[in-house]
Amino acid sequence: MAEPFLGEIRMFGGDYAPQGWALCNGQILSISENDTLFSLIGFTYGGDGQTTFALPDLRGRIPLHQGKNPSTGTTFVIGEKNGVESVTLNAPQLPAHTHTVHASSQPGTQNSPTNAVWAKNSQLYSTNAPDGLMNASSLSTVGGNQPHSNLMPFTVINFIIALYGIYPQQN
Repeated sequence: MAEPFLGEIRMFGGDYAPQGWALCNGQILSISENDTLFSLIGFTYGGDGQTTFALPDLRGRIPLHQGKNPSTGTTFVIGEKNGVESVTLNAPQLPAHTHTVHASSQPGTQNSPTNAVWAKNSQLYSTNAPDGLMNASSLSTVGGNQPHSNLMPFTVINFIIALYGIYPQQN
């Protein structure tokens, strides 16, 4: 295998980082002991930028190329973290839908709505002031208001970063 570029990130199928590499787990490193790597990535991924810097932390993350998405216009900055693993939908995110009300065109035969539907009545509405409330169980909230997974299908693999290697020259 060819010598890597310093700071190069690769996928690796092992459960450890080979010699000369580190897992992309957000570790804090000393600038004085890793000044060449620091010259490439700075403190983009963390650290104080004076004595320490961090490696990228790709645990539970997908890598995404920096730049402006031409389709959406969204700009992604190197080192940015975004997204959530689970989300709870609010009313604006629900799909458009309707709630049907079952009714009969025949005259009513029951005094209670239990196991019945609205029926034909010649005077179903009133202009008088309301003098009662519907039973709370007549209109109930549905759903558990619980978050759902926001993750795409995935296979877990380690990402490693080269701690040593060829210093990449800019074009």
